[in-house]
Amino acid sequence: MKISEIINNIEKIAPLANAAPWDTSGMQVAAVRDAASHLVLLLDPTPAGIATALKMGADMIVSHHPLAMTPRLPNVLDDYHTVLRLLFERDVPLYSAHTSLDASLHGPASWLADAFGVTNRHALEYIAEHPEGDPHYGFGIVGDLPEPLPYGAFTDKLAAALGKSGWRASGPKPETVSRMAYCPGSGASMIDAAAAFHADIYITGDMKYHAALETPIRALDVGHFILEEIMMRTFADQLRAVCAPVTVSHLEAADPFVFEGTA
Repeated sequence: MKISEIINNIEKIAPLANAAPWDTSGMQVAAVRDAASHLVLLLDPTPAGIATALKMGADMIVSHHPLAMTPRLPNVLDDYHTVLRLLFERDVPLYSAHTSLDASLHGPASWLADAFGVTNRHALEYIAEHPEGDPHYGFGIVGDLPEPLPYGAFTDKLAAALGKSGWRASGPKPETVSRMAYCPGSGASMIDAAAAFHADIYITGDMKYHAALETPIRALDVGHFILEEIMMRTFADQLRAVCAPVTVSHLEAADPFVFEGTA
């Protein structure tokens, strides 16, 4: 399939026009080749991840996080330089769907809302291009559960969806959860928006001390990694459905944080 066609399919799911103005979603590294037969998706374009994708036979790679957030020269022998060298040697393009992917309430970022059957969905923060509030595009998701769940039942279901049973929690614990909100990645800045939408609980990653101290609602920091890793797995499934006969693979990653204790 032509790379331009693959990009068109990507951008139907993750329109570049919806990316945050500070973001660098889109083509990260161009290639001479104009067609691809094996698309590999991964969360982070690290040297190890790119090398593994190439060993899998990737002739196009899509990451969530961009290779660089600001333009820069490859004038230092670092990870950026290594990734460029790996891609140029194989003539493999790298595309990033970052906030362009985050901004759809019914795209891959909605996987957790789908798992809970959330209805009446709204964005916590609408994108600037939709000042009237387009319910389909924005950052963060808030909505209603099909029926209220006791707090313990909600967290059990969350643990099953995430494949993990522990996280950091702060704020008042509700007896039941009727409305949930979440934002993949670093979403601590949206806690007040979640509270304004009357969410009983807010799920995100990378919460800082003062945000946890001041949150008006229950906030769960499940980590930056897991919400986005499952989002990319979901993205691969959606692209697989529209990019045939291209092989679409998801390269699983590991959370860079591990929990460590002393005896």
